[in-house]
Amino acid sequence: MSTVRPPLATAEALLADGTTVELRPLGPDDHRAVLDLHAAGMSEESRRMRFFGVSRNAPRQAADRLCGPPRAGLLALGARAGEELVGEADCELLDGPPETAELALAVADRWHHRGVATLLLEHLVHAARAAGIRFFEADTLHGNHAVHQVFADLGLPVERRYTQGEVRIRVPLDERDERYRSAVDERGRSADVASLAALLRPASVAVVGASRREGSVGRTVLTRIHQGGFAGPLWVVNPHADEIAGAPAHSSVSALPAVPDLAVLAVPAGAVPAVAEECGAAGVRALVVLTSGLGPQEARGLMRACRRHSMRLVGPNSLGMAQTDPAVRLDAEFGGAFPRPGTAGVAVQSGGVGIALLSRLAWLGIGVSSFVSLGDKYDVSGNDLLQWWEADGRTDLALLHLESFGNPRAFARTARRVTGSIPVLTVDAGRSTAGRRGAASHTAAAATPTVTREALFRQAGITATRGIEELVEAAALLRAQPLPAPRGAVAVVSNAGGIGILAADACAEAGLELPELPTELGKLLPPGASVRNPVDTTAAIGPTELALFLRALEREEAVDAILVCLVPTALGTTPAQDPVRALLEGPARRRVPIAAVLLDQQVPVRYRTCADGGMVPVYSDTVAAARALAHARDRARWLAEAPPAPAEAPDCDRSTARSLIDGYLTAHPDGGWLDPLSTADLLEAYGLPLTTAVWARDEHTAVAAANGLRTLGHEGKVALKAYWPGQVHKSALGAVRTGLGTEAEVRSAYRDFTERFGPELAGAVVQPMAAPGVELLAGVVQDRVFGPLVVLGAGGTAADVLADRAARLAPLSERDLTTMVTELRSAPLLTGSTGAPAVDLAAVRSVLARLSRLADDFPELVEADLNPVILRPDGALCVDARVRLERRPSFDPYLRRLRRPVAAEAE
Repeated sequence: MSTVRPPLATAEALLADGTTVELRPLGPDDHRAVLDLHAAGMSEESRRMRFFGVSRNAPRQAADRLCGPPRAGLLALGARAGEELVGEADCELLDGPPETAELALAVADRWHHRGVATLLLEHLVHAARAAGIRFFEADTLHGNHAVHQVFADLGLPVERRYTQGEVRIRVPLDERDERYRSAVDERGRSADVASLAALLRPASVAVVGASRREGSVGRTVLTRIHQGGFAGPLWVVNPHADEIAGAPAHSSVSALPAVPDLAVLAVPAGAVPAVAEECGAAGVRALVVLTSGLGPQEARGLMRACRRHSMRLVGPNSLGMAQTDPAVRLDAEFGGAFPRPGTAGVAVQSGGVGIALLSRLAWLGIGVSSFVSLGDKYDVSGNDLLQWWEADGRTDLALLHLESFGNPRAFARTARRVTGSIPVLTVDAGRSTAGRRGAASHTAAAATPTVTREALFRQAGITATRGIEELVEAAALLRAQPLPAPRGAVAVVSNAGGIGILAADACAEAGLELPELPTELGKLLPPGASVRNPVDTTAAIGPTELALFLRALEREEAVDAILVCLVPTALGTTPAQDPVRALLEGPARRRVPIAAVLLDQQVPVRYRTCADGGMVPVYSDTVAAARALAHARDRARWLAEAPPAPAEAPDCDRSTARSLIDGYLTAHPDGGWLDPLSTADLLEAYGLPLTTAVWARDEHTAVAAANGLRTLGHEGKVALKAYWPGQVHKSALGAVRTGLGTEAEVRSAYRDFTERFGPELAGAVVQPMAAPGVELLAGVVQDRVFGPLVVLGAGGTAADVLADRAARLAPLSERDLTTMVTELRSAPLLTGSTGAPAVDLAAVRSVLARLSRLADDFPELVEADLNPVILRPDGALCVDARVRLERRPSFDPYLRRLRRPVAAEAE
């Protein structure tokens, strides 16, 4: 721990009942508030439990201790609701046990049982870990049941030692305790849902800024709420009118006959902060801000009001929201028609996308449970809505359009949990062409926004589509049909050979299998039909024959899904002859999913109702149908996999790495690339297999090093690599010489470096030549939003040309270690499928796991590039590595806190 009190982060977070509190470090200015908390805020019995007695001096002594000049070993954190300090938690290093701090808690009596102590503890645990504290200890009275319950519910292991009337508690602060993270998740989910009730199930609503003018935003929303049949009181606020749309208008929110749960704001941008503050002071619990064009000052004022008064916020620049629950029926948006009631939750950032998506869902017949236009997303986000839909008891399908992520790793963790019970689909918005940064490693060049988002979606089990049409196509299948088996083997059936071939091609391009079918099935088809997959039934087949064939096909174990492609023919001109009847007279939900393609259909996808009332999705294009089946197959695969276990990386020397990184950044405050020897030391601390290397500052040292290393090198040869600070791509600069077998060759190579690079040259690295093998690159890039991204791909000098890569966000799971390898196009070179011996895949997995652990432990590691990593049957060896460090704050993505939008940050 440092010699001064390390900074504690200020954050805002939700209590169990949805109230917002601000968590911030205690300092001298908080002395009066801390004194009041321990004196006036706590009963005599509470003080007895806290201080083990009833001394009148105890509150002042506590305030003096916590709010005095900063001193080593003390962390003190307070929770404020508005201007009131409602609780504090502190810890101070003990003189005895190393890395152990004495813990104390105090919560005002009237704030008990609202989660104050637990929330403070979570944030204090985070700060203590960052300060090097590994254990909390605390003394409590045996009868202090409230504190014992706090520790029992925390999620961390608790050791108790009982003495006369007292209990000594010891809590290990394990950073990777999954039970603790799950407990934090559950508390966060519960608090989030509680805070959103006023927004998504309001009992009363006020529209602030509705005008007399027909067609204005506020007036339109007011009218739609009326027409939608909102079940509760609806009020209008406009100081310049007595009546609007037949309803009395009130001069202000404070003048309303009662406090609304939700206020919809359609006022000028400059008025938004003052109106929000008035709403909060009156007791409003949620805002939907339709206004756009807020500047930084208005944004800050809006957020201050929301946080101060515990209001959840949708927007600004929102299209509005809708809730179709019959008990609510709220249509507070100015888009298209009121969404039909249903079970699909929809959240979008773009209002235009929202209108288009709702229109397509309505035409298809998919109803909506709730719709939210997030707009500029200052507060309520996709993560919040996933948690609401998970708990609302109505939603069984989630559709998202997100252009940005506030806390991607927290979003991924939530989505991974939610996707286990309901499909979550998204439009992958904001794709961009992969760029290359001249000063970046190969790994950094691979870390485009597209690659990073794809990794996020893949790990979370989210179905990512490339447009609204594809999103609706996939949703149509997932909502109405069972999932296929993870194998994804499709039987294509058509009444015309040409359309069957197109469908087979589309399935193959989507990565679906077309298995061989038993020839016995041909007995069920007309003469001249082909039972090869794709099946050509010929145009002579009728509904009854087709229905019998489909039922037989459904029973085949080799078939996981059926795609029926039909074209209109003269033989099917009457309803009795229509082959589509074969789909509609049977059950909609079968053992395997079934989808159809009708080439004469005028819309991309629609439902056809079956005899049992179920639905079969019918597409107008084979590519769309194949894509939808592939998405369903991918979801089935994701669900079939065991819950991901964290990747194991044993025997990592974190303290050595910490010392090395701190030492470098102390000497280089602006960061930079580590020199070769420091790079080797850092990688060695985490067990990464870097080849032997000797540093040579001159020609003579290089020759001596080469002589010593030749016995280790392949064919007795060495490599010489020039080095200077800031160097990245050595090969492209001609700074590498390989296969040097004699002293003369080493001298010549070093002299050439000296002549070419001049005084810039700092020296050279001498390495034994590695035996040939399969070359890969492995690396890490720290994204300021997404966190560390681990990349695996084809390596060597052609790494960027081949662009054969797989990526995942750290920390990796054991599943990620396997799928990253199998996703590579070059995977057959690793598994021995090409006839060459298989490489040591366990060594590949170990490299990935250790890189993931290193990046997750140290956010200061902003780039690491191991290229090439040479893989052979007997192991892996990295022959070149680069590492770049920068000062980065410690960030726990799982710590409960409300997001801080950039537009609303303080100047």
